[in-house]
Amino acid sequence: MNQQACPCGNETVREQAAQWFARSRDGALAPAQQGEFQRWLAEHPQHQHEFELLGTLWGAAGQVPRARLEALCQADPVSQLPRRGFVRQALAAGVATLALGLGWLGWQQHQLNYQDQLQTALGERRLLDLPDGSQLEVNGRTQLVVQFSAGQRHIQLREGEVMFSVAHDSARPFVVSTDNGTVTVTGTRFDVRQDPEQTRVAVENGAVRVEGRDASKALLSAGLGAHIDARGQVAAPYAVDTAAVTAWRKGKLVFNDAPLSEVVKEVSRYREQPLRVAPGKIAALRLSSTFNADDTDALLRALPSILPVAIKAHADGSREIIAK
Repeated sequence: MNQQACPCGNETVREQAAQWFARSRDGALAPAQQGEFQRWLAEHPQHQHEFELLGTLWGAAGQVPRARLEALCQADPVSQLPRRGFVRQALAAGVATLALGLGWLGWQQHQLNYQDQLQTALGERRLLDLPDGSQLEVNGRTQLVVQFSAGQRHIQLREGEVMFSVAHDSARPFVVSTDNGTVTVTGTRFDVRQDPEQTRVAVENGAVRVEGRDASKALLSAGLGAHIDARGQVAAPYAVDTAAVTAWRKGKLVFNDAPLSEVVKEVSRYREQPLRVAPGKIAALRLSSTFNADDTDALLRALPSILPVAIKAHADGSREIIAK
Protein backbone atom coordinates (compact mmCIF):
# COMPACT_ATOMS: atom_id res chain seq x y z
CA MET A 1 0.00 0.00 0.00
CA ASN A 2 2.77 2.44 0.88
CA GLN A 3 4.55 2.36 -2.44
CA GLN A 4 6.98 5.14 -3.23
CA ALA A 5 5.55 7.71 -5.60
CA CYS A 6 7.13 7.75 -9.04
CA PRO A 7 9.30 10.89 -9.39
CA CYS A 8 7.87 11.64 -12.83
CA GLY A 9 4.30 11.67 -14.13
CA ASN A 10 2.55 8.57 -15.45
CA GLU A 11 2.44 9.95 -18.99
CA THR A 12 6.23 10.55 -18.98
CA VAL A 13 6.87 7.03 -17.71
CA ARG A 14 4.58 5.57 -20.36
CA GLU A 15 6.36 7.50 -23.09
CA GLN A 16 9.72 6.21 -21.84
CA ALA A 17 8.34 2.68 -21.66
CA ALA A 18 7.05 2.99 -25.23
CA GLN A 19 10.46 4.12 -26.46
CA TRP A 20 12.25 1.22 -24.80
CA PHE A 21 9.62 -1.23 -26.00
CA ALA A 22 9.90 0.01 -29.59
CA ARG A 23 13.70 -0.30 -29.47
CA SER A 24 13.50 -3.84 -28.15
CA ARG A 25 11.02 -4.79 -30.89
CA ASP A 26 13.41 -3.47 -33.55
CA GLY A 27 16.09 -5.95 -32.50
CA ALA A 28 18.52 -6.80 -29.75
CA LEU A 29 19.77 -3.82 -27.78
CA ALA A 30 23.46 -2.96 -27.91
CA PRO A 31 25.37 -3.66 -24.66
CA ALA A 32 25.40 0.04 -23.74
CA GLN A 33 21.69 0.36 -24.43
CA GLN A 34 20.96 -2.82 -22.49
CA GLY A 35 22.72 -1.40 -19.44
CA GLU A 36 20.82 1.88 -19.74
CA PHE A 37 17.56 -0.04 -20.11
CA GLN A 38 18.22 -2.14 -16.98
CA ARG A 39 19.04 0.99 -14.97
CA TRP A 40 15.78 2.58 -16.12
CA LEU A 41 13.80 -0.51 -15.08
CA ALA A 42 15.42 -0.50 -11.63
CA GLU A 43 14.73 3.18 -10.95
CA HIS A 44 11.11 2.59 -9.88
CA PRO A 45 8.59 -0.31 -9.85
CA GLN A 46 6.28 1.73 -12.09
CA HIS A 47 8.85 1.57 -14.92
CA GLN A 48 8.76 -2.22 -15.10
CA HIS A 49 4.97 -2.21 -14.65
CA GLU A 50 4.45 0.08 -17.67
CA PHE A 51 6.93 -1.87 -19.81
CA GLU A 52 5.28 -5.21 -19.01
CA LEU A 53 1.84 -3.70 -19.64
CA LEU A 54 2.91 -2.68 -23.14
CA GLY A 55 4.05 -6.24 -23.73
CA THR A 56 0.60 -7.48 -22.73
CA LEU A 57 -1.09 -4.99 -25.05
CA TRP A 58 1.27 -5.88 -27.90
CA GLY A 59 0.58 -9.57 -27.55
CA ALA A 60 -3.17 -8.98 -27.55
CA ALA A 61 -3.07 -6.64 -30.56
CA GLY A 62 -2.63 -9.57 -32.93
CA GLN A 63 -6.02 -10.92 -31.83
CA VAL A 64 -7.90 -7.67 -32.52
CA PRO A 65 -9.54 -7.22 -35.95
CA ARG A 66 -7.64 -4.86 -38.23
CA ALA A 67 -10.68 -2.61 -38.67
CA ARG A 68 -10.88 -2.11 -34.90
CA LEU A 69 -7.26 -1.05 -34.70
CA GLU A 70 -7.69 1.35 -37.62
CA ALA A 71 -10.70 2.92 -35.93
CA LEU A 72 -8.61 3.48 -32.81
CA CYS A 73 -5.74 5.02 -34.75
CA GLN A 74 -7.74 7.14 -37.23
CA ALA A 75 -5.10 9.87 -37.33
CA ASP A 76 -2.64 7.45 -38.90
CA PRO A 77 -4.18 4.15 -40.12
CA VAL A 78 -2.59 0.94 -38.99
CA SER A 79 -1.77 -0.02 -42.56
CA GLN A 80 0.66 2.92 -42.71
CA LEU A 81 2.05 2.63 -39.18
CA PRO A 82 5.35 0.87 -38.54
CA ARG A 83 5.26 -1.31 -35.45
CA ARG A 84 7.10 1.35 -33.46
CA GLY A 85 4.49 3.90 -34.52
CA PHE A 86 1.65 1.72 -33.38
CA VAL A 87 3.07 1.57 -29.85
CA ARG A 88 3.23 5.36 -29.69
CA GLN A 89 -0.27 5.69 -31.18
CA ALA A 90 -1.68 3.20 -28.68
CA LEU A 91 0.02 5.11 -25.91
CA ALA A 92 -1.52 8.36 -27.06
CA ALA A 93 -4.97 6.76 -27.01
CA GLY A 94 -4.36 5.77 -23.40
CA VAL A 95 -3.67 2.35 -21.98
CA ALA A 96 -6.91 2.33 -20.01
CA THR A 97 -8.98 3.23 -23.07
CA LEU A 98 -7.34 0.48 -25.07
CA ALA A 99 -8.06 -2.08 -22.39
CA LEU A 100 -11.68 -1.13 -21.92
CA GLY A 101 -12.47 -0.54 -25.60
CA LEU A 102 -10.95 -3.78 -26.84
CA GLY A 103 -11.49 -5.99 -23.80
CA TRP A 104 -8.07 -7.56 -24.10
CA LEU A 105 -7.57 -10.70 -22.09
CA GLY A 106 -4.13 -9.63 -20.88
CA TRP A 107 -5.48 -6.46 -19.32
CA GLN A 108 -8.41 -8.32 -17.80
CA GLN A 109 -6.07 -10.80 -16.16
CA HIS A 110 -4.00 -7.92 -14.81
CA GLN A 111 -7.13 -6.41 -13.23
CA LEU A 112 -8.60 -9.70 -11.98
CA ASN A 113 -5.46 -10.95 -10.25
CA TYR A 114 -5.00 -8.14 -7.75
CA GLN A 115 -3.45 -8.22 -4.28
CA ASP A 116 -2.99 -5.56 -1.65
CA GLN A 117 -2.95 -5.06 2.10
CA LEU A 118 -3.70 -2.19 4.44
CA GLN A 119 -3.19 -1.36 8.09
CA THR A 120 -4.50 1.80 9.72
CA ALA A 121 -3.33 3.43 12.94
CA LEU A 122 -5.35 4.66 15.92
CA GLY A 123 -7.62 7.50 14.80
CA GLU A 124 -6.76 7.01 11.10
CA ARG A 125 -9.49 6.62 8.48
CA ARG A 126 -8.67 5.64 4.91
CA LEU A 127 -10.50 5.31 1.58
CA LEU A 128 -9.39 2.42 -0.64
CA ASP A 129 -10.53 2.13 -4.28
CA LEU A 130 -10.35 -1.39 -5.74
CA PRO A 131 -9.85 -2.19 -9.45
CA ASP A 132 -13.36 -3.66 -9.81
CA GLY A 133 -14.96 -0.33 -8.84
CA SER A 134 -15.64 -1.31 -5.24
CA GLN A 135 -14.71 1.11 -2.47
CA LEU A 136 -13.61 0.47 1.12
CA GLU A 137 -13.93 3.04 3.90
CA VAL A 138 -11.51 1.82 6.57
CA ASN A 139 -11.69 2.73 10.25
CA GLY A 140 -8.72 3.09 12.59
CA ARG A 141 -6.88 0.08 14.00
CA THR A 142 -7.84 -2.08 11.04
CA GLN A 143 -5.84 -4.74 9.20
CA LEU A 144 -7.00 -6.30 5.94
CA VAL A 145 -5.68 -8.23 2.95
CA VAL A 146 -7.15 -7.97 -0.58
CA GLN A 147 -6.91 -10.96 -2.96
CA PHE A 148 -8.75 -10.84 -6.29
CA SER A 149 -8.85 -13.72 -8.77
CA ALA A 150 -10.88 -14.56 -11.87
CA GLY A 151 -13.46 -16.40 -9.76
CA GLN A 152 -13.66 -14.42 -6.52
CA ARG A 153 -13.00 -11.09 -4.86
CA HIS A 154 -11.73 -11.81 -1.36
CA ILE A 155 -11.03 -9.56 1.64
CA GLN A 156 -9.49 -10.98 4.79
CA LEU A 157 -10.42 -8.69 7.69
CA ARG A 158 -8.00 -9.47 10.49
CA GLU A 159 -9.19 -6.76 12.86
CA GLY A 160 -11.01 -3.43 12.82
CA GLU A 161 -13.92 -2.14 10.77
CA VAL A 162 -14.69 -1.47 7.11
CA MET A 163 -17.66 -0.03 5.23
CA PHE A 164 -17.87 -1.91 1.92
CA SER A 165 -19.45 -0.44 -1.22
CA VAL A 166 -19.27 -3.43 -3.57
CA ALA A 167 -19.55 -3.15 -7.36
CA HIS A 168 -22.03 -5.71 -8.71
CA ASP A 169 -20.46 -8.74 -10.40
CA SER A 170 -22.55 -11.90 -10.30
CA ALA A 171 -19.70 -13.90 -11.85
CA ARG A 172 -17.27 -12.96 -9.07
CA PRO A 173 -18.72 -13.03 -5.53
CA PHE A 174 -17.23 -10.58 -3.04
CA VAL A 175 -16.27 -12.46 0.14
CA VAL A 176 -15.18 -10.93 3.44
CA SER A 177 -13.65 -13.48 5.80
CA THR A 178 -12.82 -13.10 9.49
CA ASP A 179 -11.68 -15.46 12.24
CA ASN A 180 -15.34 -16.25 12.95
CA GLY A 181 -16.87 -16.71 9.49
CA THR A 182 -17.61 -15.11 6.13
CA VAL A 183 -19.85 -12.50 4.51
CA THR A 184 -20.67 -13.04 0.81
CA VAL A 185 -22.26 -10.62 -1.69
CA THR A 186 -22.30 -9.85 -5.40
CA GLY A 187 -22.95 -6.12 -4.99
CA THR A 188 -24.19 -4.12 -2.01
CA ARG A 189 -23.22 -1.74 0.79
CA PHE A 190 -22.52 -3.06 4.28
CA ASP A 191 -20.33 -2.64 7.36
CA VAL A 192 -18.19 -5.38 8.94
CA ARG A 193 -16.43 -5.05 12.26
CA GLN A 194 -14.03 -7.63 13.67
CA ASP A 195 -13.55 -7.55 17.44
CA PRO A 196 -11.65 -10.15 19.48
CA GLU A 197 -14.90 -11.76 20.65
CA GLN A 198 -17.12 -11.46 17.57
CA THR A 199 -17.72 -10.32 13.98
CA ARG A 200 -20.55 -7.82 13.50
CA VAL A 201 -22.33 -7.17 10.18
CA ALA A 202 -24.79 -4.37 9.33
CA VAL A 203 -26.37 -3.90 5.88
CA GLU A 204 -27.20 -0.48 4.48
CA ASN A 205 -28.23 -1.51 0.93
CA GLY A 206 -28.69 -4.80 -0.89
CA ALA A 207 -28.35 -8.19 0.78
CA VAL A 208 -25.56 -10.34 2.19
CA ARG A 209 -25.14 -13.94 3.32
CA VAL A 210 -23.41 -14.42 6.67
CA GLU A 211 -21.95 -17.84 7.47
CA GLY A 212 -20.20 -18.94 10.65
CA ARG A 213 -17.46 -21.49 11.11
CA ASP A 214 -20.08 -23.94 12.39
CA ALA A 215 -21.99 -23.61 9.04
CA SER A 216 -24.82 -21.59 10.61
CA LYS A 217 -26.15 -18.96 8.20
CA ALA A 218 -28.23 -15.79 8.03
CA LEU A 219 -29.47 -13.72 5.11
CA LEU A 220 -29.46 -9.97 5.78
CA SER A 221 -31.21 -7.24 3.82
CA ALA A 222 -31.07 -3.46 4.26
CA GLY A 223 -31.55 -2.33 7.85
CA LEU A 224 -30.66 -5.72 9.32
CA GLY A 225 -27.58 -6.90 11.17
CA ALA A 226 -26.15 -10.02 12.76
CA HIS A 227 -23.02 -11.12 14.53
CA ILE A 228 -20.85 -14.23 14.57
CA ASP A 229 -19.61 -15.18 18.03
CA ALA A 230 -16.22 -16.61 18.97
CA ARG A 231 -17.55 -20.16 18.46
CA GLY A 232 -18.41 -19.33 14.86
CA GLN A 233 -22.18 -19.30 15.40
CA VAL A 234 -24.34 -16.73 13.56
CA ALA A 235 -27.02 -14.95 15.58
CA ALA A 236 -30.54 -14.48 14.23
CA PRO A 237 -30.90 -11.23 12.20
CA TYR A 238 -31.99 -8.10 14.08
CA ALA A 239 -32.83 -4.50 13.16
CA VAL A 240 -29.94 -2.02 13.23
CA ASP A 241 -29.61 1.75 12.91
CA THR A 242 -27.07 1.77 10.09
CA ALA A 243 -26.60 5.55 10.34
CA ALA A 244 -25.50 5.18 13.96
CA VAL A 245 -23.42 2.06 13.29
CA THR A 246 -21.49 3.75 10.48
CA ALA A 247 -21.23 7.22 12.07
CA TRP A 248 -17.50 6.54 12.54
CA ARG A 249 -17.07 7.38 8.84
CA LYS A 250 -17.76 11.01 9.79
CA GLY A 251 -15.69 10.82 12.95
CA LYS A 252 -18.72 10.42 15.24
CA LEU A 253 -19.71 8.02 18.01
CA VAL A 254 -23.50 7.69 18.30
CA PHE A 255 -25.11 5.98 21.30
CA ASN A 256 -28.86 5.33 21.44
CA ASP A 257 -29.89 4.06 24.86
CA ALA A 258 -26.66 2.05 25.05
CA PRO A 259 -25.53 0.49 28.35
CA LEU A 260 -22.40 2.11 29.76
CA SER A 261 -20.53 -1.19 29.41
CA GLU A 262 -20.98 -1.02 25.61
CA VAL A 263 -20.10 2.68 25.53
CA VAL A 264 -16.83 1.96 27.33
CA LYS A 265 -15.97 -0.85 24.93
CA GLU A 266 -16.64 1.36 21.88
CA VAL A 267 -14.77 4.38 23.20
CA SER A 268 -11.73 2.24 24.06
CA ARG A 269 -11.25 1.50 20.36
CA TYR A 270 -10.37 5.17 19.87
CA ARG A 271 -7.96 5.59 22.82
CA GLU A 272 -4.33 4.65 23.39
CA GLN A 273 -5.18 3.43 26.90
CA PRO A 274 -8.39 1.48 27.53
CA LEU A 275 -11.40 2.92 29.31
CA ARG A 276 -12.97 0.82 32.06
CA VAL A 277 -16.20 0.91 34.02
CA ALA A 278 -16.54 -0.22 37.61
CA PRO A 279 -18.48 -3.48 38.02
CA GLY A 280 -22.02 -3.52 39.30
CA LYS A 281 -25.06 -1.39 38.58
CA ILE A 282 -23.05 1.48 37.09
CA ALA A 283 -22.20 -0.64 34.01
CA ALA A 284 -25.92 -0.96 33.26
CA LEU A 285 -26.55 2.81 33.18
CA ARG A 286 -27.74 3.85 29.74
CA LEU A 287 -26.54 6.67 27.51
CA SER A 288 -27.98 8.46 24.47
CA SER A 289 -25.68 11.04 22.92
CA THR A 290 -23.25 11.80 20.07
CA PHE A 291 -19.53 12.47 20.53
CA ASN A 292 -16.44 13.17 18.45
CA ALA A 293 -14.45 9.96 17.90
CA ASP A 294 -11.24 12.00 17.56
CA ASP A 295 -11.70 13.62 20.99
CA THR A 296 -12.86 10.98 23.46
CA ASP A 297 -11.56 13.09 26.36
CA ALA A 298 -14.46 15.45 25.64
CA LEU A 299 -16.84 12.53 26.22
CA LEU A 300 -15.20 11.82 29.58
CA ARG A 301 -15.52 15.47 30.59
CA ALA A 302 -19.20 15.52 29.65
CA LEU A 303 -20.19 12.15 31.12
CA PRO A 304 -20.43 13.24 34.81
CA SER A 305 -22.95 15.92 33.80
CA ILE A 306 -25.09 13.34 31.98
CA LEU A 307 -24.94 10.37 34.36
CA PRO A 308 -24.27 9.98 38.13
CA VAL A 309 -20.64 8.98 37.56
CA ALA A 310 -17.10 10.26 38.05
CA ILE A 311 -13.90 9.62 36.09
CA LYS A 312 -10.93 8.12 37.93
CA ALA A 313 -7.42 8.38 36.43
CA HIS A 314 -4.96 5.53 37.03
CA ALA A 315 -1.17 5.63 37.08
CA ASP A 316 -0.88 3.69 33.80
CA GLY A 317 -2.81 6.41 31.96
CA SER A 318 -6.08 4.47 31.78
CA ARG A 319 -9.38 5.89 33.00
CA GLU A 320 -12.19 4.26 34.95
CA ILE A 321 -15.83 5.29 35.25
CA ILE A 322 -16.99 4.96 38.84
CA ALA A 323 -20.12 5.85 40.82
CA LYS A 324 -20.30 9.47 41.92
